Amino acid sequence: MSGHSAADGQRSLFILSPGDRDGLSLAVRQAGWRVIAARRASDAARRLMHSDAQVALVDMRGPADGDGAALAPIVAAVNAGGGALIVLVDRSQIGGVPALLEAGATHYLAAPFSPEELRAVLASAQRLVERLGGGASSSQRAQRIRRGDALFWEMDANGREIKLSDNLARHLGLDRQMISPAAFIRCLPRPERRSIMAALRAMMRSGRVESFAHAAPGGGEDRLVHHLRKSDGIVAADVEWLTGAHAPDTVERDELTGLRSRQAAVDWLEQRTGMATTVLLLSISQFDRMNAAYGPLVGDALLGRIARRIERIAAEVADGAIVARIAGTEFLIGLTGEAAASDRATFLARQLIGAVGRPFSAGDHLIRLTARCGIAQSRAQDDATQLLRRAGTALADARQGGGEGIRIFSAEKRSRQVDAEQLETDLRLALHRGEIAILFQPQYPVAGDAMVGVEALARWNHPQYGPLGAGMLFAAAERSDYMLPLSAHIQAEALRLASAWPPALGALRLSINVTAEDIAQPGFMARFLSLVDSSGFPRSRLTVEITESGLIEDVEAATTLLTALRAEGLAVAVDDFGTGYSSLAYLKSLPLDYLKIDSGLAQDIAGTSRDRIIVRGVIHMAKSLGLHVIAEGVETQQQLELLAREGCDYYQGFLRSAGVSSDELVRLASQS
Repeated sequence: MSGHSAADGQRSLFILSPGDRDGLSLAVRQAGWRVIAARRASDAARRLMHSDAQVALVDMRGPADGDGAALAPIVAAVNAGGGALIVLVDRSQIGGVPALLEAGATHYLAAPFSPEELRAVLASAQRLVERLGGGASSSQRAQRIRRGDALFWEMDANGREIKLSDNLARHLGLDRQMISPAAFIRCLPRPERRSIMAALRAMMRSGRVESFAHAAPGGGEDRLVHHLRKSDGIVAADVEWLTGAHAPDTVERDELTGLRSRQAAVDWLEQRTGMATTVLLLSISQFDRMNAAYGPLVGDALLGRIARRIERIAAEVADGAIVARIAGTEFLIGLTGEAAASDRATFLARQLIGAVGRPFSAGDHLIRLTARCGIAQSRAQDDATQLLRRAGTALADARQGGGEGIRIFSAEKRSRQVDAEQLETDLRLALHRGEIAILFQPQYPVAGDAMVGVEALARWNHPQYGPLGAGMLFAAAERSDYMLPLSAHIQAEALRLASAWPPALGALRLSINVTAEDIAQPGFMARFLSLVDSSGFPRSRLTVEITESGLIEDVEAATTLLTALRAEGLAVAVDDFGTGYSSLAYLKSLPLDYLKIDSGLAQDIAGTSRDRIIVRGVIHMAKSLGLHVIAEGVETQQQLELLAREGCDYYQGFLRSAGVSSDELVRLASQS
């Protein structure tokens, strides 16, 4: 909500005051804070969550409910962001302050107050925010993240040019960010230009706080409000949406993001039972590691910003779509009408994944996220639970699959309408029936054609649904608490098959995945080594791959385990590197032989120059630590050539081969 010209350390305050908004705003600006201010309580909580403010001030002077019930929506919004809430009361109302504190306020200010008293309470509130968020740097990073997709503009000192934020330029339909003041006015609605000019002239003449509003592009009841300010002699504005002409919002909201809640989404789906509806489930990958690296305050700020991007893309691509946060880092987008068609839903999914994938700026850090999307189209007999379950199954498949990270279960493809509950039951029989097959994906040197190793992968040959990918298999195992037996079966079967390879495969390395649940089990290493030795497969040709999610919980314990495994003659790799956020912090402490670059990161090397810089940095860092680098998910010759140029050692992916059986592996080896 704030402009670039503001000092990096300047804080934002959200003010709700029905009668003294402008006076309080001026006092707060003079205290050195930016201001987002509202008069109406009806949409104040939503505006607060959409802003970058971590501290709110609510004017409770005059007649008000003494128990603080009116504070409830603001309290929920403040708590969701780990913020502080100041209540402003008359000195005659101080006796009611304990009730307001009980209702959720963290500080109070009594009027009339001096500038020093205002500064003191603001500083105290900010200190609380920093303590809740783990320090001043974390608090500032969270604020920068919230500010990153903001709508704002500023005029140069000569008044000849206006610079718009990228997001505002996009909303106004402009293809550039630098524009003359006259051209800027011309892109706004004609009937409102006179009042806009009057507000601008008044601000430039007097420097007083002014604002103007105009209809949003595309019509409808939404409006954009420009809050003018003067910073170091430069006229600037913070811009925000006012949605639906302030119509009462009776929809249940998620307190952290302001989106619809899970229950509100379910209610919406239930109302559409029997009607053509498509559900997209969008999941942000490995978000827990970002929380571990930067703290929950930054994570909450980032979720809010993700929500804004999703809302914007959904509104642009699918008019009438509903957006909800249903759990953790999972978002639901509900589509109806023409937007519910398979091609439109897939296009929206691509746009959403691309929007989430654009780096988020947090001051001196860039946070890079990835997303996956599962899509399900309704069938006549579907209720909300069944539709959500099938979308969840599609999402699980997308998480483990390659390519663009999207899976769709259409209404027509009945063979792929997998019942998640049935899978949980079937999995317990699948191991005994021999339905879990092991495939081996070949690994090649980037500068040669001779196969050097393979990674063991699992596939479920389901008697009813046919071949199911690892995504569905492991999702079912997690839901049914069957991960440990499944992991042990895959490890044992891979070793059994590899030990029977003919001499033609006698030099290949075998990589086996070890899960976080495996690591946490007492005595895991002894049992695993016994399994290896009893299979007859040489320890010297075995690599244990541990995903970052298996390490982040306890780095010290992981270091001890990996050190012991290497001492026993095994090699160790970190899998899926590039999906985590604390990687650089802990990687140097782990005893490793290989680093495997996540497929999404490897494929980014053919993207923008910034993408290439990130991949190059990861490869060079690994090489400086003496590690071999393996790229996963390589799909094009261009990706391979760029990876080779940066020093990558090995690769695997559909460019050369998908996972194959042992028999097919022998044939491939004979061709190389």
